Amino acid sequence: METATYLGARNAAPRVAEHFARHIAAEREAGRGIVAFAPEVQTLETIIDAAFWASLRREEGYVPRISLAFLPPDQTARPLRFERPLSLSPHALARVAPAVERSGIHLGVWPIDGRLSVWGTTRSIPTYCFVLEVASPGLLVIKHHRGEESGKFINVAVLEGDHFKIIDERASSLPDCPPLLTSLLGFDAPALWNDSVNVLVELAVSMRAHKRGGALLVVAAGTDTWRESIARPMLYAVCPIFSELSDLMREVPTDTRAWQDALGRAVDAVAGLTAVDGATIISDRYDVLGFGAKIARREGSPLIERVTITEPIEDAVATIVHPSQLGGTRHLSAAQFVHDQRDAVALVASQDGGFTIFAWSPCEETVHAHRVEALLL
Repeated sequence: METATYLGARNAAPRVAEHFARHIAAEREAGRGIVAFAPEVQTLETIIDAAFWASLRREEGYVPRISLAFLPPDQTARPLRFERPLSLSPHALARVAPAVERSGIHLGVWPIDGRLSVWGTTRSIPTYCFVLEVASPGLLVIKHHRGEESGKFINVAVLEGDHFKIIDERASSLPDCPPLLTSLLGFDAPALWNDSVNVLVELAVSMRAHKRGGALLVVAAGTDTWRESIARPMLYAVCPIFSELSDLMREVPTDTRAWQDALGRAVDAVAGLTAVDGATIISDRYDVLGFGAKIARREGSPLIERVTITEPIEDAVATIVHPSQLGGTRHLSAAQFVHDQRDAVALVASQDGGFTIFAWSPCEETVHAHRVEALLL
């Protein structure tokens, strides 16, 4: 195999290889069905290098959007196989990209005659299969399949330019880790689509996708104390409450596919409200209470003076900052809201793709801001 010229590939490959080797060995020892093959360091370097340089190319003016999976054709159901395998080169990847840019389609990569080649495409991959997605030019996301019917993938690492971040698997075990963050990390998290935490994850993904920025406040159902932190009148108060999403959450589906489609549409509808200036407010049962709301400091409550910021990345260090350093008015007002309404959670999407979860930390007696955009790519 050729030596990678992309520095990020050489730096990230050893740690990524260790992650997959450890998890795949554990799965095989537990005898949990078909498990993927663990890629070696040199293999990872080659795949990452080719994908990175392909991401910087243009095919008829379009940026390549591809997903590469490391597996042989006989380890997948109904593979589409090329008569002549493609070379794993930036040029070949960019040329074939328009055919596989739809979500859920992976280019299969495997050694053929001693060289890594693209043998075809597949929609089915085994548990812990190495997957690399080109998210945008110079931005790569490494993930693995969780091996459940939910189709959920777990992000392992993010590479951007010469920098890389390895997701910290232990972040979910830290004190005060919100259930939403645990589900995003994917460790010991429920896999069912109608689990309330996973619906919050889908809301977060959909909020980030509209790229307008937005804030979502999740408050306790059956209470009105949150109104003390909202300027009156609320521009788009909802009466009666809009319960499409909460009704679907309580439903026991007979047709799972139709139910998931309906739930996806309901999630997108709620997330779309966050594109309007101001905050969208929902209950923890997912009833929509209003949107376009202006957050105000609760009467008698002090101004928030500090926030603890963390990111679920290995070697990342928690920092304590003044709320004005969080990134803008939307972040500052969300932090103040959680400071005043301590049973609430605030989700804030930035126009640049950043995403922050605000929750009260009883251990630290302060608002905790969890930067989680690396988990949503």
